Amino acid sequence: MIRHPDWQKRLIAYLAQVRSLPFKTGKHDCTLFSAGCVAAMTGVDMARGLRGYRTPREGAKMLAAKGYADHVALIADQLEECPPLMAQAGDVAVIEPVSGLSVGIVQGAHIYVLSPAGVGLVPLTDAKRAFRVPHRHVGRAA
Repeated sequence: MIRHPDWQKRLIAYLAQVRSLPFKTGKHDCTLFSAGCVAAMTGVDMARGLRGYRTPREGAKMLAAKGYADHVALIADQLEECPPLMAQAGDVAVIEPVSGLSVGIVQGAHIYVLSPAGVGLVPLTDAKRAFRVPHRHVGRAA
């Protein structure tokens, strides 16, 4: 999984498309929002086959059937972990609001997250874990 050369433009377009969609379990929740962001940047859908659940419990059962303890384990299996404060724009961050673990997308000193009103921001300092969405590495000739 590597970001497209124009990943920023793709991410901005995706965020504009979903920014005012209401939160809906199994359609537009934190896991699917983050997976959609990663898919926009890379073309790889981390949540392939994991949509359509109606309750968090159904979602957990779908994850368990694929061998994941939770949605963070799904992300950890596909992306390399990094220190939260080293996360860069487009990386995935894990926060822990009162309702349990949630995931969002890093943007500078903030994280895009879902709220009942749509996409919101929380400080990057709230991140408990973070995962890198790889960039294309360009080597230098010797």
